[in-house]
Amino acid sequence: MTHRFPALIAAPAPARGRLWLTGARLFDGTGAPLRPDTAILVEDGVVRRVADDRERCPDGARPVDLGQRVLMPGLTDAHTHASGRVPHTAKGAEAPLPGVDAHFLQAELRDYLRHGVTTIRVCGSQGLLPQQARQAMRYGAFRGPRLLTCGKIISATAPGGRFYGDMYREADGPDDVRRAVREQVRDGADFVKVMTTGARSNELEDPDPLQLTEPELAAITGEAHRLGYRVAAHAEGLDGCAAAIRHGVDTIEHGMYLHRRPDLLAAMAAAGQFLVPTLSGYYWMAGLGEAVDPAAARHEALDPEAPHADPGMPPVLTELARHNLAEGAASMRAAHQAGVKIALGSDVSLATGLEIQRMVRHGLTPGQALAAATSAAAAALGLDEHVGTVAEGKLADLIVVDGDPLAEPHLLSEPARIWLVLQQGAPVAGQALTSPAP
Repeated sequence: MTHRFPALIAAPAPARGRLWLTGARLFDGTGAPLRPDTAILVEDGVVRRVADDRERCPDGARPVDLGQRVLMPGLTDAHTHASGRVPHTAKGAEAPLPGVDAHFLQAELRDYLRHGVTTIRVCGSQGLLPQQARQAMRYGAFRGPRLLTCGKIISATAPGGRFYGDMYREADGPDDVRRAVREQVRDGADFVKVMTTGARSNELEDPDPLQLTEPELAAITGEAHRLGYRVAAHAEGLDGCAAAIRHGVDTIEHGMYLHRRPDLLAAMAAAGQFLVPTLSGYYWMAGLGEAVDPAAARHEALDPEAPHADPGMPPVLTELARHNLAEGAASMRAAHQAGVKIALGSDVSLATGLEIQRMVRHGLTPGQALAAATSAAAAALGLDEHVGTVAEGKLADLIVVDGDPLAEPHLLSEPARIWLVLQQGAPVAGQALTSPAP
């Protein structure tokens, strides 16, 4: 059963007219090699034709020569927490005013487009901030990525409710959790997220045991699926992963110990469930900053003159994150080998390009990591009919980059190399819009 994604309903109007993008090297999002000498006809915000660039420009189309740059689908980050984080103010400085967080969220969403990210799935934020930002984008206040939200995360009554505030909807018993699902749908959710285990980003929760009872989890997944909504499960410990897989959730978020249970990976592959490894979340909690090689980063951390990326967490959680990074990377590799579909999710704001590099560093090929950030991520969200590949009939959410991302995955972390970003055919970001013509 399908449902009406609020994220699609809230999309800005597509660009009108015809655009003939020629002189492209095409990465189509499937992981296939680059296709040279390609032209794309975009009409009213939709890809109408993928052609040979030796063809004549269609009547009424405006030609744009991409100069042999790489054209590819806009990136999708399937696990973010975009929330407009307000900086801590100095003692004696004016305290943040109510509502200022919305302005920081707007700035963050604008930056996603500058990094070539055209779709994000917000897996937890404060209150109605994502819905408010999405409505503002719909009515033209600013441009940002297509934004899917879970509303509030459904959790059993647990310590996480103290740590994460209005991000959670605590519920107990089958009737209450069923009501919690309906509340998120009422508030404009695109999918449902559930905490099957605690979150080790706080010191009072543990990845084991299963945080919900079996009847509660069955009620959540059953009600969400009955209404046509996908379910994402925060699942760290193996009991939570096993229960989430058994009850048919659509995506396993984190799942860092899954390599220890080949039977669970086989079950995921057979059911078509996705793993979202979120390596960058562990990097951040481990204090590794923007590093790609964790061993090199730890060596640099011994240098007293080197800048440090302190996450501000208790040492026990920082050490645990380093352990979980190794475990999560092993699970990503094992999942790929078992045929589990892998979708990119960074778990950290504006780290989609870094997550691609880290997925490559920990065992995927560049083509596989780029597919995880395009076609696989779109499929995990249920949006593969609309985005994720460059194909006829898909929305023209496209990016054009300087260089070959299959040879240089790091270029997707460099806004200076994002030459053009199209959102439903409308130019919305990129150096082509901000740099003067030579």
